[in-house]
Amino acid sequence: MLFSYGTLQQPDVQKATFGRLLSGRPDSLPAYQLAMLAIDDPAVVETSGKTHHPIVSHTGSPTDAVTGSVLAITAEELRNSDRYEVAAYRRQRVRLASGTLAWAYVDARDAPTSTAQ
Repeated sequence: MLFSYGTLQQPDVQKATFGRLLSGRPDSLPAYQLAMLAIDDPAVVETSGKTHHPIVSHTGSPTDAVTGSVLAITAEELRNSDRYEVAAYRRQRVRLASGTLAWAYVDARDAPTSTAQ
């Protein structure tokens, strides 16, 4: 499972990255906040159509949460999403508000958290 709060929810990005549209359901990531990141990789900008993408950082605050979608993906598709994301993101296991464990791309500058415990 992959939690997406940004461009991986876009149908055009899904088709370009995974070769298909993904099925998903709404969920949220507690104790994180959303910011915008300037993207300087021309291929990523071309795929998403956006020069700025959302990025999340762990705050630890129970009042913070980021909404998004839990997407069902294969191991190969997870590797494809790793190639799509720029170096400013780090893939991390997180526990969502629903209790689901999923991968999410978080700010690479954040220290790894024990959210998935």
